[in-house]
Amino acid sequence: MGDDGGGDGGASSAGFSYFAVFHNYPLVAALLGFAVAQSIKFFVTRYKENRWDPKQLIGSGGMPSSHSATVTALAVAIGFQDGFGCALFATAAIFASVVLNQIVCELPSEHPLSETRPLRELLGHTPTQVVAGALLGSMLATAGQMFLVVSGSV
Repeated sequence: MGDDGGGDGGASSAGFSYFAVFHNYPLVAALLGFAVAQSIKFFVTRYKENRWDPKQLIGSGGMPSSHSATVTALAVAIGFQDGFGCALFATAAIFASVVLNQIVCELPSEHPLSETRPLRELLGHTPTQVVAGALLGSMLATAGQMFLVVSGSV
């Protein structure tokens, strides 16, 4: 069961490979955007507060926005790979713009929790954090594309 008839337990040269994911440039760029943004938060916390806070590696909120970096890196990488005029890039760009818009969380001034700073930081990002994340994601995707071109992979 699960054998493709090749006698090699289902692993054929034209079949599925777990390592193929590492050749998916948009996916790698998006994951790298997330990881770099979270790492920046981790080291900034160490610098500012003189303590290591492992929660910064997975937590939301803060500078730069890892959500912004992730979706922007994904969209830019798709643009480089498939072309900025393709439907997939348009889809990724719209997805990114919706995410970027939603994470700038501004509670109305009449809301009873509008001045509760820790809550506001957990619920969303400031526009500066979102722009910083988007710039980080764009730069990482661009650097990745340059690497692929120089290495001859493209």
